[in-house]
Order: sequence, then structure tokens, then C-alpha cells
Amino acid sequence: MADQPVNQNNSDEIDLGQLFQMIGRGFQRFFNFIGSIFKGIFHIVMLFLLFVQKNIIVIAAAIIVGGIGGFILDKVLPEKYISRMVVEPNFNSVQQLYNNISFYNDLAEAQDSVALATALNITEHEAATIKEIFADSYSDENQKIKLFDQFIRGLDTTTVKAIDYENYLNNFNSMDARFHQISMISTDNRVAKKAQPAIINSISVNEYFKLQKKINDENLDLQDTIYRKQLEELDSLQSLYRTVLVKEADKPMQGTSINMAETGESRSRELALVQEKDVLKEKLVELNQERANKSTIINVISDFPTRGVEQKGVLSSYKFKLPLALLALVFGVLALLELNRYLKAYNQK
Repeated sequence: MADQPVNQNNSDEIDLGQLFQMIGRGFQRFFNFIGSIFKGIFHIVMLFLLFVQKNIIVIAAAIIVGGIGGFILDKVLPEKYISRMVVEPNFNSVQQLYNNISFYNDLAEAQDSVALATALNITEHEAATIKEIFADSYSDENQKIKLFDQFIRGLDTTTVKAIDYENYLNNFNSMDARFHQISMISTDNRVAKKAQPAIINSISVNEYFKLQKKINDENLDLQDTIYRKQLEELDSLQSLYRTVLVKEADKPMQGTSINMAETGESRSRELALVQEKDVLKEKLVELNQERANKSTIINVISDFPTRGVEQKGVLSSYKFKLPLALLALVFGVLALLELNRYLKAYNQK
């Protein structure tokens, strides 16, 4: 019986020793795994460097030829100009705007100057100078917060609790933005300004959006009439209260007592009327702002400039694009040749 505690201690020491050994082996496997990843990356890098070293002459030739060709193209080809316009589509017309811009861009890429000239109401020669037309959203963090506030106002309490700002941003796309930027790239720096009326009118002549604007104008006029009628009623009621107060004041006082409760209640009612009038005036101001914002189907925040700005920068020049394209082509061809040699060697094995 006296040996039992000693045996128990030895068993505990053995169990702890095995536990530490298992932990040590686990760490060793983890570090070996990390080391194998770095070894694999190093091996891939070395293979790439050996590949470059083996074909350095061809690669250098591609870069030099691309640089010379790009320099010549930059000198020979006409300069490109970019013009930008910022708009605010109303009545859910943003999808139609993007569809129209995509249609114009397809015609420009297809070099269909006849159809593009008809669509933009410009000459065929001017249409032939257009290289690209595209649109993208124009919004910052403050605008997104305002849009989120407007979005949750139209939801019930249960739905609002299930949606937060992060979820809203995750589902936010270019169509949800309030402002959108239309860009046109052309070799003619004046064509964008000439095409602007046709781009705007292509949305404004749509019968559905015209109907939406008409109904919205009627609703705004109706709300304006209601608010002004309520203001007139409040003015009449306020005038009535004042008349009553004057008559009450003209009555002979019985003794020296004054009914302060009735006077205080009348003043409270008059104050409530003043506050209600202030609320109605604020609503009228908001109504006028909405009428101004939705006076047209698409608001032009910033017009196309009279002249476009010349595209500059390394990324937009052929001195950068052509060498990069030739380099990618050379790498692709050399990689295919190397793969072909590997497959032949594997087949012989």
C-alpha cells in the first residue's frame, strides 16, 4: 500500500512527458509546413529567374522593340482628349442612362460612325473621332450616409433592426449613387460638348420618365396647396385666439381675482399654433427643394467642357502599353515552347 502514491506520481510524470512531446511534434510539423511554403515560393522564384536568364535576349528585344514602336505610335497617332460630365438621374432613370452610354460605346468600338452620328446628332466625321464613352458612379462617404438615411426611413422598425450600415455598403452598387460621371474619349476635343444635348435628351424623351415627372409635379403641387391651406387655417385660428384674448381682457374683473389658468392655457394653444406653422413652413421649404431637384428628368450638375483635356501620363501612352503587350506575348510563346519541350521529355520517359 505504501508504494501506491509513488506509482501514481510516476504515471503523472509519464503522461505530462507524452503531452509535451505531442505539443513539440505539433509545433515542429507546423514550422515544417511554413518552411515548405517558403521553400516552394523560393523554388518558383528561382525557376522564373532561370527562365528569364535563359531567354534574356528575346525578352530584352521585345521591350526595346515595344518601346521604339510605342514612341513612334505616340508621335504618329492623333492625341486623345477626355471630357467629363456629372449628372443626377431622377425617377429611376439611371439604368436607362447606363444602357444608352453602353450602346454609344458599342457603336464607337465597332467604328459605326453612321449610327453613332445619328444617335448623338453629330456629323459622321465627328462620330469617327470618338474612341470610348463610359459612365461610373460619383459618390463619397457622406453621400452614402445620406442615401442610407433615406433608405431606412422607408422601412418598418423590424426591417431597420436587421440592416446596418455595413450591410448596406456591401450591397451598394453604382446604380444606387446619386451622382454619375459620363466620360468621353475622342481625338476631337470639341465633340463631347456637341454630343451632350443628345445624351441628355435620350433620357428626357422617354415616355415612362415623362409620365413619372408629370405625376411627381402634380403631387408636389397638391402638397403645396394642402400646406398653404393649412397655413391659412392656422392663421385664422391664431387670429381667433387673439380676438378671444382681447375680449377676455376687456371684461371687467370681478374683484381682484384673475383666472391665470385660462390665460396660461390660451397662451399654450397659441404657442402650439406657432410651432405648427413653423413645421409647415419647413415642409414648404423642403417641397421647393424637391421641386428644384426634380424639375428635369436628368439634372446636369457639371457640363462637358468646351474643350476636352489631353490624356497624359505613362499608363495612357503607347510607350508603356506596347512594350507591356509584347512582353506578355513573348512570355506566353516562350512558356508554351517550354511546356512543349517538357511534354516531349515526359513522353520519352
